[in-house]
Amino acid sequence: MSVRIKFCGITRAEDAQAAAKLGADALGFVFYAPSPRCVGVAQAAAIARELPPFVSKVGLFVNAAADEVEDVCRAVGLDVVQYHGDESPEHCAQAPKPWIKAIRVRPELDIVAECRRYAQASAWLFDTYDDKLYGGSGKAFDWALLPQQHRRPIILAGGLTPDNVGQAIRSTAPYAVDVSGGIEAAKGIKDHDKMRKFIAEVQRCECETR
Repeated sequence: MSVRIKFCGITRAEDAQAAAKLGADALGFVFYAPSPRCVGVAQAAAIARELPPFVSKVGLFVNAAADEVEDVCRAVGLDVVQYHGDESPEHCAQAPKPWIKAIRVRPELDIVAECRRYAQASAWLFDTYDDKLYGGSGKAFDWALLPQQHRRPIILAGGLTPDNVGQAIRSTAPYAVDVSGGIEAAKGIKDHDKMRKFIAEVQRCECETR
């Protein structure tokens, strides 16, 4: 199975359209005001309307109220909800769309127990723990901490770049990889050449392992 690719932190229509043309499977819109990659609902909806079919639209939320998530999903036409904060399993279960739970990895975390807590998620996204940030740190974590067996698709995030994504895939065999800062010219502004190189490296790694 091909490794899916999600480009997160989309704020501009030209970046979204370039990503779709290059072959990204999903685009992420950040609806968390403190993030430098936060996008307004109207802006995200305008970008989403211009996307071709079969490109998934993912909304990233951090400790947002259930009614806010529902309103944004409806306004933007989101396909997937990504919870990236401290949401409880019960809160996540209120999502109006299939949902992903981000698990921020640190050595002392019982990852297996966390996965059990969020057993109803469509997928688990593993990102780097930072005590000041909910994602977007630009740092990779120790991929060896991830369990070898898992009952849900896993999405690998945290510090991925065109230079290390091949090794990340070989190390963790993820369902998908999720990148934001590693393909940027500046926060929220994508570098189209880095996007192309990232996708090319994922595809090259897949060819090696077939």
